[in-house]
Amino acid sequence: QVLLVESGGGLVQAGWSLRLSCVASVRTFSDYAMGWFRQAPEKEREFVAAISWGGGTTRYANSVKGRFTISRDNAKNTIYLQMNSLKPEDTAVYYCAAKRGGSSLNEAAFNSWGQGTAVTVSS
Repeated sequence: QVLLVESGGGLVQAGWSLRLSCVASVRTFSDYAMGWFRQAPEKEREFVAAISWGGGTTRYANSVKGRFTISRDNAKNTIYLQMNSLKPEDTAVYYCAAKRGGSSLNEAAFNSWGQGTAVTVSS
């Protein structure tokens, strides 16, 4: 069982930046690939970004590619999502996720979830 706690959400204007953090309570953080997902009001949850156990491999949704950067610090059991050039359509609750098997970034395999942190981007 992985306990994930997100932070860093808030209300920003379009074009601004925000950085989300997620701390994982787990014995061996490097056993896990990590990811970010989001769910906008009245929409299904969607994949945003994922990172392999060592940070050497990352994957992004097309909608955020070039604007968002996922990273991790295994010494701190933490992942980050740097979000730049935010748009109103980025408004959503952002969820941190984890899966054992630190190399594969198959978004369907993520099975541990945080409680989410809300991001609102005003136009």
